[in-house]
Amino acid sequence: MKRFIRNLTSTALFGLTASLPAFAQTSTYTPTPENLQARQEFQDNKFGIFLHWGIYSMTAQGEWYMNNRNIHRDEYAKLASGFYPSRFNAAEWVSAIKASGAKYICITSRHHDSFSMFDTKESDFDIVDATPFKRDIIKELAEECHKQGIKLHFYYSHLDWKREDYPLGGTGHGTGRPKDKANWDTYYRFMNNQLTELLTNYGPIGAIWFDGVWDHPTSFDWQLEEQYALIHRLQPSCLVGNNHHRAPYAGEDFQMFERDLPGENKAGFSKGQEVSALPLETCETMNGMWGYRIEDQNYKSTKTLIQLLVRAAGKNANLLMNIGPQPNGELPAVAVQRMKEMGEWMAQYGETIYGTRAGDIAPHPWGVSTRKGNRLFIHILDLQDNRLYLPLKTKIKKAIRYLDKTPVAFSQDKEGALLKLPEIPNEMDYVVELELKE
Repeated sequence: MKRFIRNLTSTALFGLTASLPAFAQTSTYTPTPENLQARQEFQDNKFGIFLHWGIYSMTAQGEWYMNNRNIHRDEYAKLASGFYPSRFNAAEWVSAIKASGAKYICITSRHHDSFSMFDTKESDFDIVDATPFKRDIIKELAEECHKQGIKLHFYYSHLDWKREDYPLGGTGHGTGRPKDKANWDTYYRFMNNQLTELLTNYGPIGAIWFDGVWDHPTSFDWQLEEQYALIHRLQPSCLVGNNHHRAPYAGEDFQMFERDLPGENKAGFSKGQEVSALPLETCETMNGMWGYRIEDQNYKSTKTLIQLLVRAAGKNANLLMNIGPQPNGELPAVAVQRMKEMGEWMAQYGETIYGTRAGDIAPHPWGVSTRKGNRLFIHILDLQDNRLYLPLKTKIKKAIRYLDKTPVAFSQDKEGALLKLPEIPNEMDYVVELELKE
């Protein structure tokens, strides 16, 4: 994830840029039927778990420690020789994540520090060649995801703080890379060869989640068009998304928003970022950091996480909730507990989230709506009264409380409907189901 360099927290740096490279403006992209189907499934899934994990977990200071503390690349690389996550168990990870109600996992295959969490022929700086662990984390996770029926996505960094051939951008100035060794051609070939490995050796992959384009000005040509075409050629149903915080480029299949819901800028990072017609995804941390930080125990409450998931669905977006695994290979206990509690809620209310789209009622401070067919779900998250007015002109056939199917009284005229609730809602999500006339 990108952050303000002056800030040692794991905050992302956003910004909409007015101009894009010429190739992004003029290129055309026609998704295949397989890709369009994958987009729909992605939208239906609604909830995923993000995993930021690498040798940076050993510092217990987050994934940007190398850059923020100007660690020399040769010294940083020594972390790999001590990385031995003896308690990593792919089956336990996937089981815990699946129990949360999440339908997909996105894991960092290679972050900005250049370390690859998979067995790559393109570098010796990877989990198999550089560590005593000698096991391909990504392979084990992929096999378990396929076994348990959960989609696997790969985060992949466009920038690199260690390799000499990566053209120096806005970050990584204190890591000891020589400025005169940059070679875009070899770096671009390296990336595409790694992407080929990831999309060839690990079975069907749901998406590639790119990050790092913001490291260079908009005039820099990342040759994304060719790179995206490579991905779609290798796996037509694999979705491409890029955390560049600009209008989507040709070849991208979904649009992500970091630490903000689509169309909002509460975190201060999404100013001017327009919402496209592509499938949408919001990514957020469960505590304060992306990668593991030992001091960071500021976990969001289960209520906050569930309401974030609901509000994302009400904005037609998925929620990608991040966890930073520990250096020993375990998921933090608090994170596991939060996932368990979210799963218990999803077991009851999942029907009002999975497979839905944003409802007829626009998001309000009191809550949001989701829709599936002629069923409109009113998610009441913060209401101080037992009356709720809905600017809904479609005729309501029936209104019930979703949880226990008890009738909810209502009145309706040509301008809208008034729900007359039996009590003031005090649940984290009080759901009223409306059956609309066709």
